[in-house]
Parts: sequence; C-alpha cells; structure tokens
Amino acid sequence: MIMNFIDKLKNDIILGDGAMGTVLYSRGIFINRCYEELNLLQPEVIEEIHSEYINAGSDLIETNTFRANSISLLKYGLADKTEEINVKGAEIAAKAAEKCNRKIYVAGSIGPTGLILENEIQNSRDEAATAFTFQAQSLVKGGVDVIILETFYSIDELSLAVESVKKAVKLPVIAQFAFDSNKTTNYKSKGITPEKVALKLVGCGADVVGTNCGAGPAALLSIVERMSSSTDLPVSVFANANVSEMHEGRMITLGTSSEYVAEYARRYAQAGAKIIGGCCGTTPETISEISRFLKGVVAEQRSQIFVKEKIDFLKPIPLKKRSKLGKLIADKNLNRKLVSVELSPPTGIDPSRVIEGAKLLKAGGVDFVNIPDGPRAVPKMSPIATAKLVKDSTGMETIVHYCCRDRNLLGMQMDLLGSSAMGLNNLMLITGDPPKVGNVQSASPVFDIDSIGLINLVAGLNGGRGLAGVDLKCRTNFVIGAGCNPGSVDIEEEVRRFEAKIAAGANFFFSQPVYLPELLDKFLEMTKHHSDIPLFVGVLPLASLRNAEFLHNEVPGMQIPNEIMKQMRSAETKAQQQKQGIIIAQNMLKQIIMFPRVRGIYLFPPFGRYESVLDVLEAME
Repeated sequence: MIMNFIDKLKNDIILGDGAMGTVLYSRGIFINRCYEELNLLQPEVIEEIHSEYINAGSDLIETNTFRANSISLLKYGLADKTEEINVKGAEIAAKAAEKCNRKIYVAGSIGPTGLILENEIQNSRDEAATAFTFQAQSLVKGGVDVIILETFYSIDELSLAVESVKKAVKLPVIAQFAFDSNKTTNYKSKGITPEKVALKLVGCGADVVGTNCGAGPAALLSIVERMSSSTDLPVSVFANANVSEMHEGRMITLGTSSEYVAEYARRYAQAGAKIIGGCCGTTPETISEISRFLKGVVAEQRSQIFVKEKIDFLKPIPLKKRSKLGKLIADKNLNRKLVSVELSPPTGIDPSRVIEGAKLLKAGGVDFVNIPDGPRAVPKMSPIATAKLVKDSTGMETIVHYCCRDRNLLGMQMDLLGSSAMGLNNLMLITGDPPKVGNVQSASPVFDIDSIGLINLVAGLNGGRGLAGVDLKCRTNFVIGAGCNPGSVDIEEEVRRFEAKIAAGANFFFSQPVYLPELLDKFLEMTKHHSDIPLFVGVLPLASLRNAEFLHNEVPGMQIPNEIMKQMRSAETKAQQQKQGIIIAQNMLKQIIMFPRVRGIYLFPPFGRYESVLDVLEAME
C-alpha cells in the first residue's frame, strides 16, 4: 500500500476531505462533546459524513480520531477505550470507502497530545511517544492506508510523533505543521520557517510534509510555495475556510466560502501541492467546489504531457494560404489595423438577429466576427453551427471560439474535423469558464486538457496527426488563435502561459478588454521577444456606471481607472452614461492603435448593441 499511495502522488493530485467537527456541529452536536466517542455511540452519523465527502470528490478521507490519543481521552474518562475508538473509527471510514467504485484512501488522523514537550521533561516525551505509537497501531488494526499527523503547533512534538509512528507501523506518514503565531508562542516553535519545518520533517522520516489549520486559505499559499521549494517530498495542505477558534482543544470554524477556498486550492496545486483538502470550516460543499477547480489544474498537467508529442506526418501549409484571416495576419506590410467583433450565438434556434448583426458589421467595415463558445458557461447555439450560418448568409469571415469545458478529447477531434470540412478554418482556442459561473451549475466540467493542450491538438491536425498519433492521411488548415489577459493579477503566470501557447502552435492572440494603457505596455514589454505574433487588443465599451463598477469589482483582471469612473459618474442618466462609455472606448482605441505591435482590435458589443461598435470604430477614421 505504501508504494501504491506514494506512486500515485508522483503523477496525480489527491483530493482530501474537509472538517469533521464543523459538520458535526452543524448537525446539532455540541462542541463540548468528545466527537471521537461518536465512533462508538453514533457510527452511522460518522459514516454518513465520510460518504458525503466521497460523493463530493474526496480521494482520501480521514478517520474521526483526531483527539483519540490516550492522553486527550483521559479528560473525558475514555482513556481505557483508546484502542476501541481508533479501531472503530478506522473501520467506519474503511466501510464508507469500500462502497465507492473508485479507490478511496483512508488516513488515520492523529493530533497532538496537548503536552508541552519543550519543557524537556523526559516523562512527558515518553508518555507522548507511547500515546502516538498505540494510536497508530490501533488505526492500523482498523484498516487505514496511511497515517496523517495534523494540527501540530510544536515542531518537537510533531517530530516525536513522526519518529514514533514510523517505528510502530509500516505505512506512509503525512506530517502537517500548523503555522499560527498565537499558538506556537507556547512552544519553542515560534518563528520557525516553512523551510525549516520541511527539512526537519524530512529528517524524521515523513513521507509527505505539509501544513493545515492555523490560518485562512491565503496565508497558507506562501507556506506551500516555500515548502515545495525546500524538499522533493510531496507537499500537503488542508486550509481553513476562515480563522478558527479553540473549543475544548478542538479548532472550530463556523461559516465558509466554498469558491474562495477552491480558488486557493487551485493555486496550491499550481504551487506544487499534491494532497489538497479542507480543515476547519470546510464542508462537503467546499470539497465539491475544490474538485471542480482542480480539474482545470489537472487539465494543464495533462496538457504538459500532451504538448510533448509533436511528430507531424504532413507539413502544414503556409499561414497565408489557410484563410483570409491567415493571409492578413501573415502580411507584414499591412498598413492598417484589423477589426474583429464578438457575435454572440442565439440562446434558441433562430439565428436571424445574429445574421443581421453580421451584415451590419460587414457594411461598417469590420473584417471578422468571432463566435464565442457558451460564454460565461451559458448554453447557446453551437459556435460552429452559428459560424456556418453567418458565413453562408453574409460571406463574412468568421472565427470560431472552441473551449475545453464541454467535450472530451474524442469529441474535440470530431468537432474540429467537421469544422474543417465546412471551411471554418479560423479558431480561437480557450480553456473555458467553469459551469459554476453559469446558469446550469449541475453540469459536469470535462477539461481533459486546457487551452495549451488544445492548441497542440489542433496544430497536430494541421500536420495530419490525430489523437494517439494516428495518421489522418490529410491535414486541416486551421489558423490558431489563443487568449491572453494583459491585466492579469499574476502577470508572470500570464506571460508563462502566453509563451507556452506560442510553443504549442498559436498563430495570433485576442486579449481581454484593456482599460489601462500602462498594463498593456507592461505586457508588451514582458513579451517583446514574441513581437512577431499578431495581437488583437480587447475593447469593451462601458454600458453604464453599474456595468463599470461590476467589471472593476467582480471580474478578475479588469481594472477601471478612477478617472474613467469619475467620467461615468458625471453622466446622470443611463443614456448619458452609455454615450460616455462610447467616448471612453474611442479614447482607449486611439491609444491602443498607437502601439506598433498591436495588429488589430477585438471589440465586444455591450449587451449585443452592434451599433455601439460602429460608433467606437469612428475613432479609427
């Protein structure tokens, strides 16, 4: 089992469960109870909670034995039931795991004894070592797969626990230290760094090092990053949903924010964490949300492997011969800026409004229309079908958005071959918004790969290479577009992905809307080594003050300058605000086109008002 568990960590992220105490408290079980005794008194309740976490996506569940060492149980008069409570706790978790049709690891949870070992009283150390040994052996009798030592504020006690458990049982040991200055003050651990903790635990024989509890999600991110850079061992992290309080030796956090915790879980994975779960305040809902967010990270990791396979059977045809878009962006001597406008598909089956919009834009001098793929995770007509209808009805050059959210690899290749057969050769390849942001939140995201992997897949099709390296005996002629965000909060990560997309085969980029020219300038400077790659910069006219405030406060990467906010506030009526939004967009457009590297403009019609787009474009005349 030890090799099975450790080997899995080499290639996969294991999703842990969340808090046991928080869920028990929410069900009316008071925090002054010994929750571990419930293994004997109400085993069906504990099993039900385990099952809820498994159904939420957990790959690893922890036994309800955190405070079930003989020293901690003594205060409840239960020391004589230490073995029974631990064996039963392990059996309950194992029973829940066995009912699942996928492998679920059972981790035997061991917490601190509460003794202050730093006082250097040998009797205390011996007593604690005996307690850890006996608890670990009892958990093994119950059938656990791994031991997890968690919420230790004393590095001396955690080290002693690791050494004791490693001598007593032959299972992997996860050792997690809790960084909390308010608690470590009681020990000699005050001020200890993540690097020193990691090295100390490695020296003691831990198989996984990590952190849990102690603080909210944001505070643990830097700890994960520093631990990951200090050791080659897998790193684990179980964050609180919020700041915790101590009740009867147990940390309890009430109130959660699932999306907030899940966003940080994604960042933990990107920072190198291999086991990710929740601590105080987290629930099955939190774990379900984390599971959704982590699929995107797993997709990126799959893409890194997928991108390596680049053996084409046919030489792709030159970019300028693939489509009108390809010809224009390949023309280095073109002395004008190109214009593409987003044309949203209908929510039903009537494409008439979309077609009329395309005709209006074509008459207004727009070069291309791009068709989004279920934007904001709202189901609409297929972008491929919409693009075909628009092209046949208007002769307009179309760019099809295609995302990774809704189809597996098989479906992607089938769709793309069909698109090529219909002459729809311009693509904008994106990862896609998760279903949670849309109006069908029960939908399951696929994310077999992310946008980088998808770009590589399409580049392979252009070389006659299909999935699994199959020779297609033909080739597609796609012009491959990708997205970027000059206003990203993590601009270094954005630049890294920008370069990875180019390496995978991207031919051009569309950016998110930009409202601060200095952000665009910084992005262009950081990517100056790729100045030959055409860039279309996004421009979105503000429709109202409320729209501006929403974009600034709620949309990641969107920053509306104070001066622009003041201009929007100066317009009293909604009509005046809409007019002001057009003026602001025109001024932004004038500044954007002054950047020599910008090859075109990517315009977003505010709420489908195509006339507003033509008003903005007057600034280019």
